[in-house]
Amino acid sequence: MDFQIPEDISQFLAELDHFIAQKIRPLEEQDDNIRFFDYRREDARTDWHRDGLPNEEWEALLAKAKALAIEAGVFSYPFPKEHGGRDGSNLGMAIIREHLAAKGLGLHNDLQNEHSIVGNNVSLLLMLEYGTEQQKAEWLDGLKNATAGFAFGITEPEHGSDATWMETGAVKDGDHWVINGEKTWNTGVHIANADIVMARTSGKPGDGLGITAFLVPMNTPGVKVEEYLWTFNMPTDHARVSFTNVRVPDSAIFAGEGRGLQVVQHFFNENRIRQAASSLGAAQYCINESVKHANTRKPFGKPLSSNQGIQFPLVELQARAEMLRALIHKTAWLMDKDGAFSVSDKVSICNYQANRLCCEAADFAMQVHGGMGYSRYKPFEHIYRHHRRYRITEGADEIQMRRVAGYMFGFMKQSKPKGVS
Repeated sequence: MDFQIPEDISQFLAELDHFIAQKIRPLEEQDDNIRFFDYRREDARTDWHRDGLPNEEWEALLAKAKALAIEAGVFSYPFPKEHGGRDGSNLGMAIIREHLAAKGLGLHNDLQNEHSIVGNNVSLLLMLEYGTEQQKAEWLDGLKNATAGFAFGITEPEHGSDATWMETGAVKDGDHWVINGEKTWNTGVHIANADIVMARTSGKPGDGLGITAFLVPMNTPGVKVEEYLWTFNMPTDHARVSFTNVRVPDSAIFAGEGRGLQVVQHFFNENRIRQAASSLGAAQYCINESVKHANTRKPFGKPLSSNQGIQFPLVELQARAEMLRALIHKTAWLMDKDGAFSVSDKVSICNYQANRLCCEAADFAMQVHGGMGYSRYKPFEHIYRHHRRYRITEGADEIQMRRVAGYMFGFMKQSKPKGVS
């Protein structure tokens, strides 16, 4: 088994570094744009008087960076060639996302808004795989150019981790469907053109089948953003949305009646391995910065790095990072070789282990840097606050461990769910 990074991916990383130096860093530094990365001025990102939403100037800057990446042909790396991409692999995306995150926070990659110069456009991949010809005609150009997008309405206020017990339902009425229910942590609806709403159309609570995905325009009568949920790391774009007698046509069904949850799960694995790689990259950044600081900081007349109390914890963190990197690369490679559902257990291991590692690395980086580490003059507290969310939102640690146990003890199978072609 060859552990070398493939040559085409290495070349792309070099291309990314050149693009960042030539286009993204100058944009980050002009017109006081650096205020968005000055952790003492977090209010620059947050519109406190508009429900805590991301500041419009902040989102406009992200859009400008994304437009430059699209123009340079790097944003579309994971897209199929026929849609302007490079047929990027899961292995490639894992390596790229770690590479970008390991540079620290910046306009090149800021996961607070799921922003990156290399798109993790799950919406586009979903549309290509499962959209109808009519839906593709309506959505593909906007998705490719990052001028349109949709959110995902899955989680409910009373049913967080178990989406199969959702209370949102849709009832057939002629050639339309009527949706009633409520979703929470509905991320990005403030700028989304539509929401993919999961609603039960058949079966009983707990059934995986019988949940249908509806592509619901946000301006549809009966769709209401009730509130934006303020979080540990602001700004927020996580909404609680209600659906009251929302009428949509048959053509709003995405991926076929009763198959919604299974189709989304298909892409959870791809999204989670990339997110795990990002957490690994952020952890490596914290480790690297801690080592650098420990070598230069000299309290009591000698470098911090001469103390085993500093050395050993960083060695442990680095050892975990090395082992996790190997598993992430192996998992992504197997996913490319055998399909997304062939490695569900390994994806879960990578995900919860990477998120834990990142939080622990950020926490220890604060400790190594002392008072300055705890302050907002350094990025570690921001990294901790952001990545702490992934221990819940990408499937809680406990849910990921439960999935692994399901495969270990034979309660679950490494195969596509019923209804997924």
